[in-house]
Amino acid sequence: MEIKSAEFVTSMAEYGKFPGKGLPQIAVAGKSNVGKSTLINKLCRRNKLARTSSTPGKTRLLNIFLLNGSFHLVDLPGYGFAKVDKQEKLRWGKMMQDYFSTAEELKHVLCLVDIRHEPTEDDLTMNRFLRESGIPFSVIATKADKISRGARMKYLAPICRMLCVQPWEVLCFSGEDGTGREELLKLLETVLSS
Repeated sequence: MEIKSAEFVTSMAEYGKFPGKGLPQIAVAGKSNVGKSTLINKLCRRNKLARTSSTPGKTRLLNIFLLNGSFHLVDLPGYGFAKVDKQEKLRWGKMMQDYFSTAEELKHVLCLVDIRHEPTEDDLTMNRFLRESGIPFSVIATKADKISRGARMKYLAPICRMLCVQPWEVLCFSGEDGTGREELLKLLETVLSS
């Protein structure tokens, strides 16, 4: 698969109707500042398609993108951001819950974790939730360029152990040097054709 076209469709505070709704969806989930927007931009080869920020918690809405005119990529709000009040966290939680319980078009979730750190409690909660809900997902270890290829296995071990996945199931990705882009495109192709 190659991404030939990518366009921003809409942002929404709660999941509902939007232009083109009904096409298959792939959601991008992860804690704040893990690199969701960077992954989307690198995947689509568009620097400013999804807004990136060095400030965690930038994505506070569901952002929907149309790729190749045939499926939607849904950028979910980052979770686990400490600098927001309890009400905001509850609102985000409800937004995510509503999305997962009503998005019938959802085919797969890309769960992003930073390769340099062990999964957080929020990562574990998301992992548990997806398993219990029977929602297919893949673990994507971002910022892979920060770790040498030889040392990656050492960093992947705790991620695999804590998220109950095998090393070959984790896709290492870098928005800087493009590591994992081709593998991610293959994954999307497989998911969308199943």
